[in-house]
Amino acid sequence: QVQLVESGGGLVQAGGSLRLSCARSGRTFSSAAMGWFRQPPGKEREFVAAIGKSGGSTLYADSVKGRFTISRDNAKNTVYLQMNSLKPEDTAVYYCNTDPPSEGYWGQGTQVTVSS
Repeated sequence: QVQLVESGGGLVQAGGSLRLSCARSGRTFSSAAMGWFRQPPGKEREFVAAIGKSGGSTLYADSVKGRFTISRDNAKNTVYLQMNSLKPEDTAVYYCNTDPPSEGYWGQGTQVTVSS
């Protein structure tokens, strides 16, 4: 059984930075592309970033390109999201999942709140 546990969220002022972590247990971590997704208040969940199995390829939503960086450490079964130059519109619950996402893998997420 795969479990994904997100952490690292918090309250930050606009222009600040946060680093999210997603620890995966269960199946071999390196066997799947991974992604970060977010759900802003009152909106649908949306794609943020993805990274290939070995970390050699990445993809970003236009809204975060140049500000966010996704990375992974397969030895630690962890994927990261470094978020810089945060904006109030980045406020959301952030989730990690496989890419494409698997319905049974959604965790609790971690709340990111950016104040103006």
